Amino acid sequence: MSALLMADITVFVLAVLVGFEVISKVPATLHTPLMSGANAIHGIVIVGVMLLAATTSSLAGYVVVFVAAAFAAMNVTGGYVVTDRMLTMFRTGRKARS
Repeated sequence: MSALLMADITVFVLAVLVGFEVISKVPATLHTPLMSGANAIHGIVIVGVMLLAATTSSLAGYVVVFVAAAFAAMNVTGGYVVTDRMLTMFRTGRKARS
């Protein structure tokens, strides 16, 4: 295993651990507003996927780019659905959609 790969794996594992620790400390009342803010991050992931799609030339690269694009699109769509539901709760004078 090369030193660069080991460094990449170390950064990934540390990011997972820190992310889990931060998210587990968020109270339930703040989870939905934070998810709506996370849509910007998923949008950046989609831009990154488009940049990678322009530079890849192997079948494995295309498969990875497709999977990344699918997951990022699901995250963006789900985030907007959750945000819409959250905003519906705060509308007054209108019947909330179910």
